[in-house]
Amino acid sequence: MIPYSIVMRQNPAHPDEPKKAYATAQVIEVLTLQKFAEHISSHGAKYAEEDITAVAILLTKCLVEQLLEGKKVQLGKLGEFSVSLSSEGAPTAKAFTAENIKSVNLIYNPGSAFEDLIKKASFAPVATRAAQAAALKAQKEGLTTADWTPLTDPEPTDDGGNGGTDNSGDSGATTDEPAEGGE
Repeated sequence: MIPYSIVMRQNPAHPDEPKKAYATAQVIEVLTLQKFAEHISSHGAKYAEEDITAVAILLTKCLVEQLLEGKKVQLGKLGEFSVSLSSEGAPTAKAFTAENIKSVNLIYNPGSAFEDLIKKASFAPVATRAAQAAALKAQKEGLTTADWTPLTDPEPTDDGGNGGTDNSGDSGATTDEPAEGGE
């Protein structure tokens, strides 16, 4: 189940319109490579978690190596990886050098295993991180009520109401359409 909280957001393209409620995914746990390998191993893999970890480390090393050689790497149902470049413009092609290139960006195109995730997903509403933090603070102080900013607050925090610790992968999109990789 994907836990989510609700945040109120203004559409920057239409600041005169009222804020709308949007879902933002909440991360409940971060799996390390070791924990993820342990999970894979628990699915009846014939390899030990140490072997799975070693393969994942080698896969990552080789993927980086191949991308830096200008190759696109297709990993079946997982998807494909390639790079793009960000650069500063030069007045002419002759004036452009590799010094104009400022970053190498990873492009990931999900494979078939990630198609139609909405059909496979179920959801569970949870309090925002700000509300959870306020409740914990109140509990530690022996209070029976918590002071927190409700969804109707006209000035929510810059982090979408998640108390500044949002590691949810929230894209910050503000349209009524779901954003890629976020809402």
